[in-house]
Amino acid sequence: MSSKLIQTPPMAASREAISRRTGNGKMLLSFSDFNSKTLSFSDNPFRLRPMFIGKVTEQSSASSPTDQQEVDEEEEDITVSQIKEELYEALKGINRGVFGVKSDKKEEIEGLVKLLECRNPTPEPTGELDKIGGCWKLIYSTITVLGSKRTKLGLRDFVSLGDLLQEIDIAQGKTVHVLKFDVRGLNLHDGEFRIVANFKIISKSSVEITYESSTIMPDQLMNIFKKNMNLLLGIFNPEGLFEISYLDEDLQVGRDGKGNVFVLEKSEEP
Repeated sequence: MSSKLIQTPPMAASREAISRRTGNGKMLLSFSDFNSKTLSFSDNPFRLRPMFIGKVTEQSSASSPTDQQEVDEEEEDITVSQIKEELYEALKGINRGVFGVKSDKKEEIEGLVKLLECRNPTPEPTGELDKIGGCWKLIYSTITVLGSKRTKLGLRDFVSLGDLLQEIDIAQGKTVHVLKFDVRGLNLHDGEFRIVANFKIISKSSVEITYESSTIMPDQLMNIFKKNMNLLLGIFNPEGLFEISYLDEDLQVGRDGKGNVFVLEKSEEP
């Protein structure tokens, strides 16, 4: 298998990398030394970070079934806890991705998200609504506010974007998306933009979201955004198809009909 290696594995001795396909790249999961002893995450004395190979090529016809079996066994060794730990580490310092993420960082996060989706403990989430209900906090999204949009909304110096919450009421079939704002010049620390929507189940893993209404509180915040309400709503309106691709007790991954990725963690906030 021939590939151009972008990042060299930080190993002291020459070792053969066993790779795994991940989206448009490959993630190096383990390494073998000259004695053919495979080092898994539990064997390795230091923490392995995901590394990507820039080009995917076809598997060599010389690869034996035994080699493929070893790769499969290594894939099974990676636990959900390890992937989540890597994901939280990758999300540090990027402010949920709202104001853009470098391409290599975005690729790393996407690779980790796909690894989670392959290990989804809830393959039919709409059949387990008790896990979906409650409050969720956005920790990553591929939706961005860049350039002139960010300037028009004052999200550079004047207005700060706080938590982005999703409150799901299963009994009512409603979801409320809450965007928190701070306005330094007005000493305002609890402004909110709330979007109320209805949802209905359309498959074992998907829901259809329909916009109902939106409000901004208090009036001082409304005065700031009133000229750009359509812009604000256009960015954050959740309307459309939403597929839950990973769900456990404290983490949710979803993809909307436009291909955007959302990673949310369970929150205690009402």
